[in-house]
Amino acid sequence: MRYVLKVAYDGTDYCGWQVQANGYSVQQALADAARAAFGEEVVFTASGRTDSGVHAAGQVCHADIFANIPPARLADALNCHLPQSVAVVSSAASPPGFDANRSAKKKTYVYSMYCSPRRNPLKDRYSVHIRGAIDTARLKEAASLFVGEHDFKAYCASRSQVKTTVRTVYSADVAAEGEDVKIYVCGGGFLYNMVRTMAGTMLGYASGTLSLGDISLSLSSGDRSLVGKTMPARGLMLLEVDYGSELFG
Repeated sequence: MRYVLKVAYDGTDYCGWQVQANGYSVQQALADAARAAFGEEVVFTASGRTDSGVHAAGQVCHADIFANIPPARLADALNCHLPQSVAVVSSAASPPGFDANRSAKKKTYVYSMYCSPRRNPLKDRYSVHIRGAIDTARLKEAASLFVGEHDFKAYCASRSQVKTTVRTVYSADVAAEGEDVKIYVCGGGFLYNMVRTMAGTMLGYASGTLSLGDISLSLSSGDRSLVGKTMPARGLMLLEVDYGSELFG
């Protein structure tokens, strides 16, 4: 039977979602939990890979499992064997023909920062410390340039191997509360390091080191020298994946 799961994880100590030879992944943690719970070798296919150190509140994946277990109870069966940093939040029977990767329509990421003269160790695991204030109005100005279909070649890590670097961003918003600043980006799909480089570019404009013209030209020319730095992974979280219908009731 094919099941669909919503998974939350603290990505700090993982090499990312995908099984890799150079570290322990979230996908491997789920596979190990399934082996312990059901005695099966199960492959969990996600909506997309998250990079090393990136977190998720609503990663969606599917898995084919032979064990006869009610779909709603699958989450608890796996959680008994998962580390504290990974949890299955919801589980359900998969709709016919569902594929967590191919069926995904939109993904929303949030990049979190906090502005303070000194760093706060209670925030550092999930957000990035920025000394001094951030001009959020300028962040919003820069964010608006990313909305629409663009070639994000300049925002993609050089070692990424993709057929096309054209992506559609449906919305890019900024929210601030006290010292906390969050950048929300919703798109049909994202390149390797794309959101983190967008965040760095927005900060570059907010601080005055980049212009709106630089950002526009980076999208039209693919010139990497016109974008900001790639921000640290710990500030990035996959917030939710939209499939056009409710999967978990």
